[in-house]
Amino acid sequence: MSKTLAAPAARVVSSAVASSSASATDTLLVGFDWGTNISSVQAARADSTELLVQELIPTVVGYAHDDVLDGILPGDERVFFGKLAQKHRQHVRLVRPLSGGVIADRAAARDFAKHIRSRLPEQSGEIRAVIGMPASSDLQARENARAAVQGLFAKVIFVPEPFLAALGYRDESRLRDSEYQDPVLNSLYVDIGAGSTDVCVVQGRYPTADDQLSAPFAGDAVDQIILDAALAAYPDSGLTLAKVREAKEKHSFVMGEEGHAPALVTVMVAGKPLKIDLTAQIAKGCEALLEKTFEMTRELIARAEPDSIGDLLQNVIVTGGGSLIRGFGVALQTKLLEEGFENPRVRVLGQNYKDHVARGALKTARQAQDRHWQHVIG
Repeated sequence: MSKTLAAPAARVVSSAVASSSASATDTLLVGFDWGTNISSVQAARADSTELLVQELIPTVVGYAHDDVLDGILPGDERVFFGKLAQKHRQHVRLVRPLSGGVIADRAAARDFAKHIRSRLPEQSGEIRAVIGMPASSDLQARENARAAVQGLFAKVIFVPEPFLAALGYRDESRLRDSEYQDPVLNSLYVDIGAGSTDVCVVQGRYPTADDQLSAPFAGDAVDQIILDAALAAYPDSGLTLAKVREAKEKHSFVMGEEGHAPALVTVMVAGKPLKIDLTAQIAKGCEALLEKTFEMTRELIARAEPDSIGDLLQNVIVTGGGSLIRGFGVALQTKLLEEGFENPRVRVLGQNYKDHVARGALKTARQAQDRHWQHVIG
């Protein structure tokens, strides 16, 4: 049996999440945003407003190579997760369990789900989890997710991620404010992840596949565009996708964004460090993503009920890793204006975007009735 390396204790924080109905007082509720690149988990007891766990974990599993010598890997463990897997990438086979928001490797997904379960506090009662899924996920995708968590949680609910993001972003203290644009009531979510870009309308109910457009063009595709353009300009640079991704995450921007520094990257050529400028290549990749996102947003707005479009345009919310591209929200809003849409308002969730889905999942867990939960004991 392979061993797994135990991670350090989870961060303990407090939260003002409002409590509502729950079953037993010793039930642990979990909100889980199972992301392609980064996963977010929040947990609290049903009778408490205190968050016991709040973590962001890179969604990656590392399996030690068979020929790794004893003493090279910590504790001579064979399976690593998240940052530890990335840290020891030279001596492990990295596997990303998800692709485009759904499970692509069942074994790795099961191992990762076990790791998430290990991060939760032990207790005597049930552990119930609300898990975010892409709105476009099919029956097979949901069944794969269910199998991955079977026996780890007593009960689960799978909910479309855009709805959870809207619920997590919602400010309940302002619901009676006539000026407040409730994201659960009427919003358009633009979620730019690693494997896919999803644009989804949320209008007070769980969105279906008809409410969403999804395209396999997102962060990974941008990385490839940058790499191809960079290797064309610097054929001997030895650039890799990992190096390009690192540069993109640090320097990404869309044209027109002022004040950005040149994207200088140090590579090793013939054993010597060489600085190369990837500014133009990064701009090319980010601009391609902006154009694709705009096309999808425009198409989904055209599908919406005409009477709802005015309010919908006031609540265009950009989330996901792509939302961290400097100037992206302003550029998307400008494109909508140039297209002739009246007074669009585009907001970007920012660095803590992952917390919104997990927070919305935890809110859903608190509000759920017993008939909503699926049993997954096995």
